[in-house]
Amino acid sequence: MKIEKKLDGERMIISLAGRLGSGGLDELKAQIADNTKTKILDLYEVTLVDVHVVRFLSSCEEAGITLARCPSYVREWILRERAEGKEQPS
Repeated sequence: MKIEKKLDGERMIISLAGRLGSGGLDELKAQIADNTKTKILDLYEVTLVDVHVVRFLSSCEEAGITLARCPSYVREWILRERAEGKEQPS
């Protein structure tokens, strides 16, 4: 996994590349945790993710973080996870 962080005024862009697994989530969370108003995760170079990453990305998006250039298989997986979560009894 490769993480590249760019600050552009009130906007932070984090570009991710390679295979993203649960082992790299702590580092990604640390990179995201700041007071920047607008946060964007650029997923263009992501090649593989696991279910923990998909759930994390879904929660990021729900918190207002933009998922830019998200691979279609990741987007579909996020949508399935959300749909299955809504089907679970509370």
